[in-house]
Amino acid sequence: MNRTETLSSLKATPQVSVLIVGAGINGIGTFRDLALNGVDVLLIDRGDFCSGASATSSHMAHGGIRYLENGEFRLVREAVKERNRMIQNAPHIVKPLPTTIPMFKYFSGLFNAPLKFLGWLDKPSERGSVIIKLGLMMYDAYTGSQRTVPRHKFYSRTESLKKWGKLNPQIVNTAVYYDGLISNPERLALEIVLDAEAENPRAHALNYVSLVGGAGKTVVVRDELTDESFEIEPKLVINAAGPWIDFANHSLGVTTRYIGGTKGSHLVLNHPELRAAIGENEFFFENKDGRIVLIFPLQDCVLVGTSDIKIDHPDEAICTNEEVDYFLEMTSRVFPNVKVGHEHVVFAFSGVRPLASSVAKTTAQYSRDHHIEVLSGDWTNLNYPVYSLVGGKWTSFRAFSEEVTDKALQSLGIKRNKNTQDLPIGGGRNYPRSAEERNKYINGLAAWTGLWRDRLEILFERYGTRVESLAEFLKLSEDIELNYLPDFTRREILFLIQHEKVEHLDDLLLRRTMLAMLGRLTRDAVNEVNGILAEVHGWNADRTQAEAEKTLRLLKDRHKVRL
Repeated sequence: MNRTETLSSLKATPQVSVLIVGAGINGIGTFRDLALNGVDVLLIDRGDFCSGASATSSHMAHGGIRYLENGEFRLVREAVKERNRMIQNAPHIVKPLPTTIPMFKYFSGLFNAPLKFLGWLDKPSERGSVIIKLGLMMYDAYTGSQRTVPRHKFYSRTESLKKWGKLNPQIVNTAVYYDGLISNPERLALEIVLDAEAENPRAHALNYVSLVGGAGKTVVVRDELTDESFEIEPKLVINAAGPWIDFANHSLGVTTRYIGGTKGSHLVLNHPELRAAIGENEFFFENKDGRIVLIFPLQDCVLVGTSDIKIDHPDEAICTNEEVDYFLEMTSRVFPNVKVGHEHVVFAFSGVRPLASSVAKTTAQYSRDHHIEVLSGDWTNLNYPVYSLVGGKWTSFRAFSEEVTDKALQSLGIKRNKNTQDLPIGGGRNYPRSAEERNKYINGLAAWTGLWRDRLEILFERYGTRVESLAEFLKLSEDIELNYLPDFTRREILFLIQHEKVEHLDDLLLRRTMLAMLGRLTRDAVNEVNGILAEVHGWNADRTQAEAEKTLRLLKDRHKVRL
C-alpha cells in the first residue's frame, strides 16, 4: 500500500498490536524484527526515517574499545559481534575499516586506566602504547573465532612514518586494528524499513506522522503533511524516540527522566591532501585535552569528529563555530603540516546520543549501554504498556531490537519463529563477495538490461544488489542525465521518489542520497532535483519554490551549507 492507502486503512481500522514511535535505527530494527515474526506493527516518526539522532553518527560500526575503561565489557563483547554481523549482512554499506591509533607516549595512562575503571579518576588522561596494547589484545579476544576482521598490529615510529608520510614525527608508535565503516547509515535504515514491509503486509511505516497524545486505549497521531489527526488503538507502544523519549512520554501523560544525552558534532571536509594523507584508514586518537576524536575517510571527503557535550534539549543541537574551530585545530595534532581551514568545510552535523540519565562527573563516563524502561498499570492513565528504549548505538541496534522484540512477543503471547542474526539487509542480499563474482554480476546485469556497464558499476556502489530493481525501472523508458548532477539520471531520482517514501526535498538530498553531505550540491542542482519531486507530487509553482527555500534554509542553518 502507498501512504494514502495506509492512512485510510488505519482510520477505518485503528487497532494495531504494536505502535512504534520513532523511526531511528532502534525503532526501525524493532519494526523489522516484529514484522518478520508476523506482528501487525505500525512505525511512525514526526520527521523522515533516520532523520534524528541516527542521522548524526560517526559512520562507524565499532565495538567501542574505549568503553573497556568504564568496565562495560558486556557492551563491548556484544558490539564486536554485532559489528561482524553488520559486515556480513550489509556488505554493500558496511565494510571492514582499518583504524590507526597514533601514540605519543609509551607508559602514560598505565595507572590511570584501573583508577577510571574503579571510578576513582574522572579527569582525561593520555593513553600510552602499553595501555593501548593491552586494550587491543582484549578487543581482539572478543572477536574469538568469528574472524571477520584481522587482528591488530603495532608499528614503530619508523614504520609508521613510512606508511603515512605526513604523520606527526613526534609519535612513538601506531597501532592498526579493524572496525567497520557504515558508508551510508541513512540508506541502511531505509532499506531495513523496506525489507520489513516486503516481509509482512501488516507492517506499515509512515514518516511525517507525529505523536500528539494518548489516554485510555487510544493514541492520537497527526499526519504532518495534511495536519489531520486520528486515533490508533495499540496493544503495546514502543517509545523509540531516542533523545526525545521523555518528550514523547510527556505527550502520553507520563513524566519520565530517562535520558541524559550528550551532543556529538562532526564536519565533512573537501580536502584532497588530508584525504590522501589518511589513505583508507580512520585515525582514532586523543586530542591534547584527552578527548577521543577521529579523522575518517568518507568517499573522496574526510569526516572529522566528534564532541561529547551535555545538552538538555535535542532540538537545540547544532555544530557551533567553537566546535568547528576545535575540529580544525585538532587535525594538526596528527598531521601538523596539513593546513585545514574553514574553506574546506562542506557540511556539518550534530545530534544527541540517547544515553541514560547519569550522575557521572564527565560525559565520557556516561554508559553507552541500552535497556528497556516499562511503564504500565497504575503509573499511567493508559490501557497499554509503554516500552521506552533507552540508550543504544548504531552497531548494536540489531541485538537491542531483538531484546525488545522478545519482550513484546512475550507480552502479546506470540512465539518467535524467525530471527535476524544472519538476515541480509536490502542490497546486501546475494551480494557478490569477490572481485570475480562482482565482475560476473555486473556483466550479467548489463546483458539483461542493456544499460552501460560503467553506469551499472556506479549504481551497484550506491545500492548493492538493489540495483536490480532500479535497473529494471530504468530500462522501461528513455532516461537522461541530470544537467547539474551528471552521475545521476532523471529516472534514478524518480525511482527513489516513487519507491523509497520521499515526501520532502531534504529526504532526497540528505538521506536517500549523500549529495548534501559530500558537498555535491549547487543551487541549480537543488532546483533540478526539486523540479522532479514537484512533478511527481503535483506541486504548484508556489509550493515548489517554498520547498526549495525551506531546504536551502535547512542546509544553511543546520549544516553550514551555503549555496
